[in-house]
Amino acid sequence: MFYRLLGDSVQIKELNDTIKQIAPTNISVLITGESGTGKEVVANLIHSQSKRKTKPLIIVNCGAIPEGIIESELFGHQKGAFTGAIESRQGYFEMADTGTIFLDEIGDMPLKTQVKFLRVLETGEFMRVGGNKNIKVDVRVIAATNKDLKNEVQEKNFREDLYYRLRSINLIIPPLRERKSDIKVLFYFFVQQFSRNNNLTFPGIDDEAMDYIMNYVWTGNARELKNFIESILVLYPGQKLNLENVKKHLHPETEFSSPLPVIVNRTQYENYDKDFFIRALAELKSDIIDIKNLLNKQEIIKIKNSVSSDDFHIPKSRIMNMNTDEFEKEYLKFLLSNNNWDVKKVSAILNQSLRSVYRKIKKHGIRFED
Repeated sequence: MFYRLLGDSVQIKELNDTIKQIAPTNISVLITGESGTGKEVVANLIHSQSKRKTKPLIIVNCGAIPEGIIESELFGHQKGAFTGAIESRQGYFEMADTGTIFLDEIGDMPLKTQVKFLRVLETGEFMRVGGNKNIKVDVRVIAATNKDLKNEVQEKNFREDLYYRLRSINLIIPPLRERKSDIKVLFYFFVQQFSRNNNLTFPGIDDEAMDYIMNYVWTGNARELKNFIESILVLYPGQKLNLENVKKHLHPETEFSSPLPVIVNRTQYENYDKDFFIRALAELKSDIIDIKNLLNKQEIIKIKNSVSSDDFHIPKSRIMNMNTDEFEKEYLKFLLSNNNWDVKKVSAILNQSLRSVYRKIKKHGIRFED
């Protein structure tokens, strides 16, 4: 069981101090942060350090429960309340009585259910679906969301009164990219944990590879880091990890921008390995040029295949070295010269406006005596 959040950043130290202060109380808490930052870990920490630690901790993902049954799940129902209700059933709030309920993805809770939830927060009372008497519970509420609830209020997706009731204590977990010193701490913790559970050895990691990991944009935060570590340890058992291993197996959707650091301030930039930064920029520029060349070639082939005139011929070797503008210029010159420089006729052939054709003639510098 954890007794603190892992990390040595200022943000994490402050969070640990705040958790220690609020845990022994019964005050409701709202935890906000991106997916994968550890909102459920924080909820567990609060409960484990509270006076309710020996009582139930009920975890509910509001976003995973269909709107039609969420009230029944949270507050229970009476027998016969709806089709399929063959017996009375307790809801999560009754199960959590004297303990804690953690409502994850609270921003996805339907507006109708929010009304009933607000009443529970204020009075500790609710009715089961189909019931006719109030049920009183003693439950501490911890909620979490990755949404901007203030914006959700403005968009009329979240009740304003509930928002202000929840945010009396708001713990904000910064994304991993804003607390880079924590990446190394979490890396070695996840390595140790997974190696021990799976009887694996870990000889270590090169400094260059670790620098890459610490400057990678972890869009999935600690969850993404953990999943990456588990996969790479399985793929390279007993091997010292190097930069090539790391770059090859980081998530492909973010790999394009992964070598670039997130610059928070000037001091951080000046302390950054400038050689690594320059290499990353060079790789990025090279990738962009390759993609641009590939797209140009594909576009030229597409245009050529759509050209209907059998009299228009350009050697294949020349086509593959032409960009789209060059090919467009050659074809436009061909059409004009073969139609007595009648721009109106050429615009009809191309199915484009006269203005568009004239603009392209000017763009490519085509002269009528050509």
